[in-house]
Amino acid sequence: MIPFTDEELINPVKAAIDKIRPSLALDGGDIDFITVKNAKVYVQLKGACIGCASSSSTLKYGVERQLKMDIHPELTIINVPVGMEDNLENL
Repeated sequence: MIPFTDEELINPVKAAIDKIRPSLALDGGDIDFITVKNAKVYVQLKGACIGCASSSSTLKYGVERQLKMDIHPELTIINVPVGMEDNLENL
């Protein structure tokens, strides 16, 4: 069980994502933080990352790995497809 509330996780999650952002930018991509709900971090890949075959690996082994190292090993990451930002409960 994660000993933090969703609200307590927001700033550390944003900081961890900011560590990854330069790597994504090198390939023409980016990432937007959307929210944290029940220890699930919702993000949206942007730019060249949209539709990239490596995007799921980037999320799992790049972004999620960084979150687990920096914050807590039980955090998970979920990519929010464009248009689904207001419908997170269905992801």
